Amino acid sequence: MTTSVPADAIAAPEPAQVSRGLTLMFAVAAGVIVLSLYASQPLAGVIGPSLGLGVTEAGLVTTITSLGYASGLLLVVPLTDLVENRALITRTLSAGVIALAVAAAAPSAPLFLVASFLVGLTASAIQMLVPTAAALAPVSERGRVVGNVMSGLMLGILLSRPAASLVAEYAGWRWFYGILAGLVALLTIVLARVVPERRHSQTASYPRLIASLFALLKQEPVLRRRAASQGLCMGAFGVFWTSVALRLAEPPFGLSQTGIAVFALAGAAGAVVAPIAGRAGDRGQTRPGTILAHLGILGAMALAACGGAEEAGTRPASLALGMMVVAAIVLDLGVVGDQTLGRRAINMLRPEARGRLNGLFTGLFFLGVAVGSGLSGLAWVQAGWAGVCAVGALFGAAALVLSLSDLHPSA
Repeated sequence: MTTSVPADAIAAPEPAQVSRGLTLMFAVAAGVIVLSLYASQPLAGVIGPSLGLGVTEAGLVTTITSLGYASGLLLVVPLTDLVENRALITRTLSAGVIALAVAAAAPSAPLFLVASFLVGLTASAIQMLVPTAAALAPVSERGRVVGNVMSGLMLGILLSRPAASLVAEYAGWRWFYGILAGLVALLTIVLARVVPERRHSQTASYPRLIASLFALLKQEPVLRRRAASQGLCMGAFGVFWTSVALRLAEPPFGLSQTGIAVFALAGAAGAVVAPIAGRAGDRGQTRPGTILAHLGILGAMALAACGGAEEAGTRPASLALGMMVVAAIVLDLGVVGDQTLGRRAINMLRPEARGRLNGLFTGLFFLGVAVGSGLSGLAWVQAGWAGVCAVGALFGAAALVLSLSDLHPSA
């Protein structure tokens, strides 16, 4: 089975091990870089007015950033299979530093939106780090290494919203982008020193490399199945986290923006499952681990519906809030577990195509976040919190059906 890239264009021999320190560095890098991708969501309502954007136009802040990220997944990340990895990662991050600095200082909306697109585009460096880390690890430890890197990535995703909200509240949104530019600059210098060079013997042209994406998607059922599974999980994730702030602002909770930011920190606990899920995959427990993750999502939605129900006002507010916190943690445990097992599975497929496989996997399940977030608003308007939880449960149920019908339990 081959793609349009020459079959003999195989990556250079892989090192026998990756140190714990380097794995930790990859995890920290993923967590820092991803901050720029999701932080614009809670900041859109602040950035828009300061740049003269209306309520409707303010949504472009997040949309443009997401479009940049999607473009990077499809057009930049595949270069991981063609260009020396350390140079590609550091150059991409260097461009990201410039984009973040421009965003922090942008005097007008057009310039800020252009910078936002480039911020998203360069954030795709995350998906260069994952296949690079996987390539440096022996097969027997690949799940553990990918899981550890995923811990950093998911912590960054889950902490990005509260971190952005808190910095914006006390220092202004421009400071958030400025501070992040400094952090990414420091990170780039460190990665340039510690990431091993990883060259390829591929000779395919860039257009041919991009064209091979379609062949990979057609030829790899594991890629399609794991992307569909994670897409459904991320749909539930998007449904919950898009509307939960609206419910928490209402009685019996009545949380302020700071309170909601602190609540979002609870979800960060879900990141602890990533290395556990990775080790489960290494032990051949991919299918039961995936099923357990999907059951967790269903349970989380049921608990969230109960905790945030209209009659929640009849029970102590602390109990209702506790139920919501547990639901957030369990939901994120399920989503992170499924994604970690999925990344391990696709990184076991083709050494010469890891960059493209990771780009495709992420790009496809990213659609689930968009669909879930879109349906969340509609569900909230039509049926309130109960409707939001029902839609999230449907995503979880569909993912469970997919995993139960899996004919290839080892993937």
